[in-house]
Amino acid sequence: MSAALLILLSGMIHATVNTILKAGRDKMSGRAWMDGFSAVLVAPAAFLVPLPEHAWGWLAASWVVHLLYLVALIRSFEQADLGVAFPVARGLAPVMAAGGAVLLFGEPISIPIALGIGLICSGVLAIGLSHAQQERVRPAALGWAALTGVFVAAYTVVDAQGVRAAPSAASYIVWVFLTLGGGIATFFALWRGQAFVRSAASQWRPGLISGALSICSYGLALFALRLGATPRLAALRETSILFASFLAVFVLKEKASATRLVGVAATALGAMVLVALG
Repeated sequence: MSAALLILLSGMIHATVNTILKAGRDKMSGRAWMDGFSAVLVAPAAFLVPLPEHAWGWLAASWVVHLLYLVALIRSFEQADLGVAFPVARGLAPVMAAGGAVLLFGEPISIPIALGIGLICSGVLAIGLSHAQQERVRPAALGWAALTGVFVAAYTVVDAQGVRAAPSAASYIVWVFLTLGGGIATFFALWRGQAFVRSAASQWRPGLISGALSICSYGLALFALRLGATPRLAALRETSILFASFLAVFVLKEKASATRLVGVAATALGAMVLVALG
């Protein structure tokens, strides 16, 4: 139950981070500011936690997968509304993460848990695809969103193994943000070049806020993954779509629909099943 509550809170914060990123004009520069600030904010903690022994390989794999994930995420946000890109990516991820965790690492899964995962994935995908039909989103945008989901599943499985291999959850969390934040922020900043410098005036404040929130969001998720099985927790984190749907409609002024409401209901039901099984 503790893991479930941590992952639910993580999902809510994660939706806020993605809303901030989507609202920015230059998505890649915005992500560079966010990741850079997250690295700066956790840097002092590196002197207080042990080195992530036995987890360096997982950190390296996480760096590569997160870089690919962020490129796909940014491309999907550039081509589609938050109400399409976010649900499609997050709806596909839990099934693939569950499959990877079970097949590659022998993590446990039961029929009721599989049912809860199925409800959440179906509900989240319904939200995104119904909105895609309304807005006549191009197939390329859906392709980027689907690819984002593949990488979400990959980094979830990789980081679940990494946080369990490290001497403590705090050690892995700090070094994840140091390596990912510092490295990826530098990579994206160099990629954008002068555009990154010009974005400073408008994006450093949202970057600082989203950087702090991302530490809370993914830090809570990693603590949870150290405590519980990946399939159940990966699906529960995608209940962030409930909060993201609220933000998309009331903050970003995107349209709602009956199908989206059905999807929200299915997602909520799946979440209740998985929480009850905890």
